[in-house]
Amino acid sequence: MNGIAIAGNMLTDRVKTINAYPERQMLATISSVSLAVGGCVPNTAINLAKIDPSIPVKAVGRVGDDEDGRYIINELRKNRINTENVLISKDKMTSFSDVMNAADTGERTFFHYRGANAELSPDDIPLRKLNCRMLHIGYILLLDTFDRENKEYGTEMARFLHSAQEAGICTSIDAVSDSEGRFDKVIPALGYTDNAIMNEIEGCGAAGVAPRDGNGALIKENVYRAMEKLMSYGVGQRVIIHCPEAGFILNKSGKFTTVPSLCLPDGFIKGSVGAGDAFCAGCLYGIYKSFTDRQILEFASGAAACNLSAEDSVSGMKPAEEIEKMIKTMKRKDI
Repeated sequence: MNGIAIAGNMLTDRVKTINAYPERQMLATISSVSLAVGGCVPNTAINLAKIDPSIPVKAVGRVGDDEDGRYIINELRKNRINTENVLISKDKMTSFSDVMNAADTGERTFFHYRGANAELSPDDIPLRKLNCRMLHIGYILLLDTFDRENKEYGTEMARFLHSAQEAGICTSIDAVSDSEGRFDKVIPALGYTDNAIMNEIEGCGAAGVAPRDGNGALIKENVYRAMEKLMSYGVGQRVIIHCPEAGFILNKSGKFTTVPSLCLPDGFIKGSVGAGDAFCAGCLYGIYKSFTDRQILEFASGAAACNLSAEDSVSGMKPAEEIEKMIKTMKRKDI
């Protein structure tokens, strides 16, 4: 088996850059509007294809029978990504997010329509026909059928991941920072996950600890506690948590690795849409290439930095050689 399959959410991002995020009932000015692919599958798959075109990448998911769906499939094919397992939903529109990208901070806020993603089910994914070495799926909390309860495994996602491991596939997951805080749905999947990749909100939310203090400062000790808790649920190889300050890995041997984020020059950041998926793509590439944990985090931080140089989720990504050069020349933050 060879290559990486990326399964789960497929959508378009309608990115609107605003001068600042407004208080309730107040007005913000939109300075630009753009359409881009979004979601775990297009973002991660296209970033991987840009990082290393020699790695076979397969997309797995659902879109609607509409202009947005055709746009996503076309963008995937332009990047030489296999779309044989992208299904067309007849009754649901392609999922989309309205992304408000604040020009003053680079932070983004999402307003999401679930659409065709809600129909994606484990039965749609022919595991033994994928012929892949690794399978990454996201996002938990945004895939309605996968999030359903399963009496034996906890959730349908957990059952699916068990089947993937039974088929000899290395599994990885991602989640979303859900405003309702339903992170308990992440936990059943961890027992059938080789690499759990999440941000600090999702990882600490699933573990029941606060990622930041009242001033917004990262509580590194809590991140470590969260990773220990997540590993205790049965993660096979690594828990990986990323945040603006740094990336962290706790592996099955108990080794904890921290790599601070790169120091980016003034004006470098154009947007942060898909930064987590770019970091994830960097991790998947490093895992696929058998990097050390430190090398995985270093490379992933470079991939995330590339993402920040563009307003959309994929345009900023660079080939692996350029990312390697960048991470050797740029300083890192103190945390």
